[in-house]
Amino acid sequence: MARRRFFVSEISGGRAIVSGDEAHHLTRVLRVEPGQKYEISDGHRVFLAEVETARRDLVAFSILEPMVVESLPADIVLCVALIKFDRLELLIEKATELGVSSLVIFAAARSEKGLQRAAPNRLERWKRIAREASEQSRRTTLPRIEAPVPFQQVLASAARCRLLLDEATTHPLLGALPSDPRRGDRVALIIGPEGGWTDSERTLMHEANWISVSIGDTVLRTETAALAALAVINAAWSLAASS
Repeated sequence: MARRRFFVSEISGGRAIVSGDEAHHLTRVLRVEPGQKYEISDGHRVFLAEVETARRDLVAFSILEPMVVESLPADIVLCVALIKFDRLELLIEKATELGVSSLVIFAAARSEKGLQRAAPNRLERWKRIAREASEQSRRTTLPRIEAPVPFQQVLASAARCRLLLDEATTHPLLGALPSDPRRGDRVALIIGPEGGWTDSERTLMHEANWISVSIGDTVLRTETAALAALAVINAAWSLAASS
């Protein structure tokens, strides 16, 4: 059975410390105790570590040895328009499990205005959701999540492959993927809000060379479509990485 993996802010002098709410979660919910061994990551490296101290407000780890981990097959940037927060948070959790490297959130023309005003206050909650999902899925790195950015900034996202999920096209996602995916390729995926894209947004994205793709004949919710597309992209790059 795989060991649990936790993220720490810093590893220094062969030790790492978790305090505050994180320590409370480890001791009261996960019941960590001195002498137990876990994997810890500082967001770049993973180590096998042993619990030295486990108190309500502090958990201290002693580093035992570094662990060999593989990088994710693709560097996936998910650009998602603001949607209702309960669905967006589900998307953040599951996209993290599916290995996205960045979540870029933006306000589309049909995003609710109230969501735009409230979004900056949710950023820390979104990061906490991503952290917990990263630990559950045993990631090495945490996905980057920033406060919502302007749509024009999203259009300029650099990637080998830039895909626009759009219910107005029938071009299949699989047909738009490169025939020679390589480990570490950056793939950008953009998806709109519940109300869909406007014609002007589509025009801007096509002028910026985003490729419109579909993942089927049915109309899916934003979070469903994004997760289905991420699974397809992951499968394509994982297959290439293993061959």
